[in-house]
Amino acid sequence: MSDEIPLFKINPGLDRAALAATFARDRRVQIRNFLTADAAATIHQVLSQQTPWGLAWNDGNSQTDISPADLAKLSPQQRGAMGQAIAQRVRARGYGFSYQRYPMVTAYANNWDPEGPLHLLVEHINDAPLMDLVREVTAMPDLVKADAQATLFGPGQFLGLHHDAHVAEGWRIAYVMNFTQDWHEDWGGYLNFYDDDGDIITGFRPRFNALNMFAVPQRHNVSFVPSWSQVGRYAITGWFRDR
Repeated sequence: MSDEIPLFKINPGLDRAALAATFARDRRVQIRNFLTADAAATIHQVLSQQTPWGLAWNDGNSQTDISPADLAKLSPQQRGAMGQAIAQRVRARGYGFSYQRYPMVTAYANNWDPEGPLHLLVEHINDAPLMDLVREVTAMPDLVKADAQATLFGPGQFLGLHHDAHVAEGWRIAYVMNFTQDWHEDWGGYLNFYDDDGDIITGFRPRFNALNMFAVPQRHNVSFVPSWSQVGRYAITGWFRDR
């Protein structure tokens, strides 16, 4: 990655006071155009062309990360059986998920690709410009670091309803940085928030160059992506933590 290409640069025109007011009121906020246009385009290119995708899935009996190499070895029959197992779990109103994943922090800690852009993105996400923005908008000055994973939701994939109640691990703010271009409303993949009666309170479309943040725990999911979706839902997700 050339030093002349902006990999991660915060948009200097953000109205931070207005964003902080929204977060204080709702415990969630979508920051549109949070990066400069060039930086967002560069990250989209990294995710869509330079990321080796594995698979994260949970059918209620097992939760598994499948590496890119092992994912390529799966037969259509094996993939179909996995899909049926997840469908059976959700049909019984259990928690399940299926999406493509690159574990950025694990890759960083194990030095998988030290000169690669995903490695550098972990450093940028944990650097002062973004962390200062997050602390200011959330009014949580004790946030000290962030997890990160690259995610890609394609047809048939989803993240089931859950609430991220991992306070003991330091999770304070969940985030989703969306880098999907021209996502249509009928393609699913929305980040939805639910009340205790199961009604959707708010839904965030996978909007290009948008940073979604919300205090945890909150009931939320990523809605099912149907077969007719035309592009993948690219994002970087994780949690801002106080330890």
